[in-house]
Amino acid sequence: MLLRDANTPMMAACWFAVLKAGAIAVGTMPLLRARELHYIIDKAKVRYALCAEDLAAELDAARQQTATLEKLVLFRSERPDGLEARMARQPQRFANVITSHDDVALIAFTSGTTGAAKGTMHFHRDLLAICDCFPKLLTLDPDDIFCGSPPLAFTFGLGGLLLFPMRVGASTLLLPKVTAEGLLQAIQRHRCTVCFTAPTLYRAMAELARNFNLASLKTCVSAGETLPLPVFEAWQRATGIKIVDGIGSTEMLHIFISAAGDEIRPGATGKPIPGYQAMVVDEAGKPVPPDTVGRLAVRGPTGCRYLDMPEQQQKYVQNGWNLTGDAYRCDGDGYFWYQARTDDMIVSAGYNISGPEVEAALLDHPKVLECAVVGSPDSERGEIVKAFVVLRPGAAADETTRTALQDHVKAVIAPFKYPRAIEFVAALPRTETGKIQRFRLREEERAHAAKTAP
Repeated sequence: MLLRDANTPMMAACWFAVLKAGAIAVGTMPLLRARELHYIIDKAKVRYALCAEDLAAELDAARQQTATLEKLVLFRSERPDGLEARMARQPQRFANVITSHDDVALIAFTSGTTGAAKGTMHFHRDLLAICDCFPKLLTLDPDDIFCGSPPLAFTFGLGGLLLFPMRVGASTLLLPKVTAEGLLQAIQRHRCTVCFTAPTLYRAMAELARNFNLASLKTCVSAGETLPLPVFEAWQRATGIKIVDGIGSTEMLHIFISAAGDEIRPGATGKPIPGYQAMVVDEAGKPVPPDTVGRLAVRGPTGCRYLDMPEQQQKYVQNGWNLTGDAYRCDGDGYFWYQARTDDMIVSAGYNISGPEVEAALLDHPKVLECAVVGSPDSERGEIVKAFVVLRPGAAADETTRTALQDHVKAVIAPFKYPRAIEFVAALPRTETGKIQRFRLREEERAHAAKTAP
């Protein structure tokens, strides 16, 4: 059953109802268009859909293109055939369908940072597993009030804003639309104690935090993309709270490496959380020595099960280990340090350069609001480091600023890593979940290089 709405109580109720009825939940983001919905419907063979009435137009258009979707029921609707009217005609209690621990509970689609979305299947047991693994680091209790920005259709949001609070008997504040100022207002007004959001929003909130009473807030979790050290430090200065960084994936369902409290090492993601194992391996799948960059491999109570994609499944799961597509190094104390997505590693004149490391350096400059760094084809060096930069209001997008940013990077990290090309842009391409789509920038650079090649 496809579910379509923003983060609302009705979306949460529908999600639980689908599982209690023994069906499979397929959550979708509000901003998805007919083409994307059509792909999901066909891939997951969706037969039924529950959708907020104000979001029905795109789903209706997708329905016209497929014979799979048999029935669409709308909610937040006064229609006689709407979900509210149907609910009113039903008994208040019903018997849950008895499911097996290894029945599929949900199909979650990847957000598309590395290309076409992939459906990932997770069992009923997986939902409980993530509730009893990562949250153990956070010291949660029934008095907590959760809040945040990730959509419930995104597994980071599903865990952090629905499953985790329900598991410990706590409360959750679901916000249909989230801005930095809006989330800070919500924390102040509702006395929220736990926040789940992405680095981009923490960066924006850090600049506004002094205008709000955030005394209730005790735990802040970041995931979805790498947490730059300048963002960690800015948030700590503004609130006194250390952000709990974590890496997870749609394939693994939720976070599997993290650290909290005194275990946090700023800049490091952390260690494998209880229940999971992780190591850094070479291209042959063999463990590499400490502080050697390689591929991250993980295993534990959850794992990747792609829907009808056997080739991708064989690439992601090898010898029982999930290869997440991230480049990491592990130090002698067992802490994992993020380097890049494996396809974000830039090889320039024989040097391996981490795109996110250059991004972190640029973000430390007062004129930079956001940035993304990729490798751009170059005839002499193979690739050069290119930065796409969104400047803060008032900053001039000129050669003086470009040189200043390059000099700044040279001053804070190894000079050979500086961006030899900087393009000023109004915005960066992002997925519905807010992740930067670096693969689109790389594709544009390759296409331009092909057109201009002699």
